[in-house]
Amino acid sequence: NNSYVDIVKEQLPEVPEHNIVGEPVAKNTAPCVAIAAQMLYKKDPEAVMVVLPADHHITEPEAFKKYLKAAVEKAKQGENLLTIGINPDRPETGYGYIHGDNTVSEELNKKEIHPVKAFKEKPDLETAKAFLASGDYFWNSGMFIWSAKTVLAEFEKHLPDMFGHVSATKDSLFNQGHDEAINEFYHACESVSIDYGIMEHATNVYVVPGEFGWNDVGSWTAAYDLGDKDANQNVVNAETATFSEAKKNYIYTESGKMVSVVGVDGVAVVETDDAILVCKLDKAQNVKDIVNQLKEKEEFKKFL
Repeated sequence: NNSYVDIVKEQLPEVPEHNIVGEPVAKNTAPCVAIAAQMLYKKDPEAVMVVLPADHHITEPEAFKKYLKAAVEKAKQGENLLTIGINPDRPETGYGYIHGDNTVSEELNKKEIHPVKAFKEKPDLETAKAFLASGDYFWNSGMFIWSAKTVLAEFEKHLPDMFGHVSATKDSLFNQGHDEAINEFYHACESVSIDYGIMEHATNVYVVPGEFGWNDVGSWTAAYDLGDKDANQNVVNAETATFSEAKKNYIYTESGKMVSVVGVDGVAVVETDDAILVCKLDKAQNVKDIVNQLKEKEEFKKFL
């Protein structure tokens, strides 16, 4: 998002300004991958790119680097698309899954790599339990590794309109008209995810299963997992909270109000200026159903 560009410049002053691309409009993940690949390809036709979401929490960065190095090595070997899969430890319904072919395996940098059979959307609980029991499924982390030229070829094959738009920018990139070309590209593109637009259709996809203390911080469950816990495994982000026969709860308030929780376990209580949410932590992904309800009624839209 364009509003974050100045923050990134401040935090990463060593990165050239032209290498920091702010999105003028939200168009999901495929356009940002396309323009980044085009920029890298112009600088180095043999470049390998690593696509990482910014909202992940990784507690073992050195271990993480080893998985990335294995994926980069595989990406350099040919027209391969790599993704990092997270070994699941519970039947999670809030993540998409990667179905790996565990009957086929190779090892690079002491890390296993498997072909991908399919990408699966977020499952219901019973399906998630079956995925976990099989041992063949991994959480889709949204991390991808490939050469710039390989992924551009996939855009040409599966998203030809977007490929045409991004190809039109190459003469202007890093020259006069750089920002204008990126702006025009974004406004011309359709909104589509890299998963749906490319990964679900490609045939040369591999998964590197990883364990490196990964957590997606985009849910209340993740906020609980990452929080400091008291003796009863409650997490409190509030001035005052009291508990009686209550364990494994998450409390967040933006006011000075006291929150008391009695006789319930595994609940999130979240208070903001104009709304209060109470939900089971293992149902936190269903908050999207409430968001959809708010969108449907004009009088509720002010809470979005």
